[in-house]
Amino acid sequence: MYVYGDMFFNELVTHSEFLGKRNESVRLVITAVTGIIFGLLIGASLPANTIQIQFPSSIFSYNEDRNSSLTTPVLLNDTSAKDHNMKTTKLGLNYTLEKYAPTNPKGAETLPPGIVVSESDLYQHRLWGHPSEDLSLKQKYLVTFTVGYKQRENVNAAVQKFSENFTILLFHYDGRTSEWDEFEWSKRAIHVSTRKQTKWWYAKRFLHPDIVAPYEYIFIWDEDLAVEHFDAEEYIKLAKKHGLEISQPALDTEKEIAWRMTRRKGDVEVHKETEERPDYCPDPHLPPCAAFVEIMAPVFSRKAWRCVWHMIQNDLVHGWGLDHNLRRCVHEPAHEKIGVVDAQWIVHLEFPTLRNEVRDRCGEELEIYQNRMKEAEEEYYEEMGLTPANTTHV
Repeated sequence: MYVYGDMFFNELVTHSEFLGKRNESVRLVITAVTGIIFGLLIGASLPANTIQIQFPSSIFSYNEDRNSSLTTPVLLNDTSAKDHNMKTTKLGLNYTLEKYAPTNPKGAETLPPGIVVSESDLYQHRLWGHPSEDLSLKQKYLVTFTVGYKQRENVNAAVQKFSENFTILLFHYDGRTSEWDEFEWSKRAIHVSTRKQTKWWYAKRFLHPDIVAPYEYIFIWDEDLAVEHFDAEEYIKLAKKHGLEISQPALDTEKEIAWRMTRRKGDVEVHKETEERPDYCPDPHLPPCAAFVEIMAPVFSRKAWRCVWHMIQNDLVHGWGLDHNLRRCVHEPAHEKIGVVDAQWIVHLEFPTLRNEVRDRCGEELEIYQNRMKEAEEEYYEEMGLTPANTTHV
C-alpha cells in the first residue's frame, strides 16, 4: 500500500515539474514575440528618415579624431569617390549632420562646401556699411619689412618704391609701432609687433600660404636696403618676363660679397647663373652658381612661397640654409626659374645689428638645418626604396 502510494506521488511530482517547465518556455516565447511586434509597431510609427545613413557600398573603416567627438568614415578601395562626395547622417527629427570629407579641409567635414573659406587675406575692412563695398582696391602683391624704429627713414624711403598695388606689412622687433604714424602710409599699413624676433620667425607665423594666397608675389625684405634704383612694379614685369618664381634684385657693390651670384651685372636685365670661386660649385647649375638668391631681399611667387613656407623650421629663426635649398621649391630645371634682376638693383647698407653671440647662433642653425635636410631626404628614399638623387648638401 505504502509502496504504490509513494510511486504514485513521485510520478505526480515529476509530471507537475514537466508541465511547469513547459509553461515557462511558452511564456518566454510569447514574451519575445510580443516584444518584436511591439518594436515593429513603434518603428512604423516614427518618420521614415529618422535615421538615414548613406554610404557607398565599398569597404570602409572609421578614423576617429582624438580631439573630436565625431567619427569620420574613411573609404577604402573606393574607385568611385566622385559619386560619393557627400555622406549624410540625419540624427533625430531636426538635427542634420552632413559629412563632406573628400572635398572639405580637415576639421571642416561637417560643413557644406559652399560655406567653407579655407584661405584668407590681409585686406582691411570697415566696421560699417555693406561688406561688398569695403574694398575699392584689392592689392595684388605683398611686401614685408622687419623693422626697428631707428631705421624708420630708410624704411620710409623703401616703401615709396612700392605702389598702391602692394599691401605693406611691418614686423616690429623693438615693440614700437604707433610712432610710425608720422608717415601717412603707416596708417594704412599692417603692424605686427613682438620684441626681439627675426623676419623668418614672423614669416613662419604670420605669412601662412593660406593667409597670403591672394598675392601674386611676396617680398620679404630686410630694413637696411637702399632702393634709389629700384621700382617694384618694373621689377615684377621683369620677373614675369623671365619666368622667375624666386628672385631678388641685384646688389650693386664694388667690394667682395658673400655670393657672386647676387652681384649686379650691368649689361643684362636678369641673370640666372654665374662663375664662383674655385671649388664653390661642383655643378654649375646648382647653388651658389645658379638656382640661388640670398635671404636679405627675396621675392617669391605665390606658388613658390607655398613650398618655401613649409621648409622654414619653427626653431631655426635666422633662416640660414634656406638660400641653398630654395631650388627644391620650383620645378626642374630650377636654374631657369630662380634668378637675379639686374635692371632693378639695390644696395645693402649692412647696419651692424648682429652681435657676436647672434652670429654664433646663425652658424649653429645652419649646421642643424643642413643635417635635418640631409636626414629627411635619406629617410624618405629609404622608406620608398629608392636610390638617393645626386644632390649637393651645402
